[in-house]
Amino acid sequence: MRAVDKARNLPTGFSYQPQAISFDKSLALYDALLASVPWQQNTITLFGKTHQTPRLERFIADPGVRYSYSGKLLENAPWPPMLLGIRATLEQRFNVTFNAVLANFYRDGQDSMGWHSDDEPELGPTPVIASLSLGATRKFKIRHKSNQSVTDILLETGSLLVMQGDSQRDYQHALPKQAKVTQGRINLTFRSVGNTG
Repeated sequence: MRAVDKARNLPTGFSYQPQAISFDKSLALYDALLASVPWQQNTITLFGKTHQTPRLERFIADPGVRYSYSGKLLENAPWPPMLLGIRATLEQRFNVTFNAVLANFYRDGQDSMGWHSDDEPELGPTPVIASLSLGATRKFKIRHKSNQSVTDILLETGSLLVMQGDSQRDYQHALPKQAKVTQGRINLTFRSVGNTG
């Protein structure tokens, strides 16, 4: 993996690296994960109403790791061998033990992720989250919680977006629908989850 690109005008706590892995490797990894991960469409309850999430997902983690968001405990799946090298590289670079990865599969531009922060208690107050994109390029939005200023960035296949420091305290992020996107995207967010046992 190459050095992180610090030249982009991103908010404090965010950094973006295009081509963290090569184009060919990123698409091969996309195909392998698409075929081998037991993807699920989970449900989420918002304002008293239950909906299916507009994407497929899978929580991959070490044994005993527990993680929930929006009040839903996610079921663990074991690490695919193809992710262990990437995990080790990221751990060495950021000096963090990544014991989990939340994998999201956006089947096309109709699949999305609403505004949120990754601020669950088990992630700690200043988590390091390394987000690897595979497949279709998608627009990613970052919004300041106080002044509502929004920054857009295009996440390309093989790219790495890192969120750390006070990024989850101060900002929300989202992946909006894009009707013109017809291909799929897999996003891997490597995390250190402290609530184990």
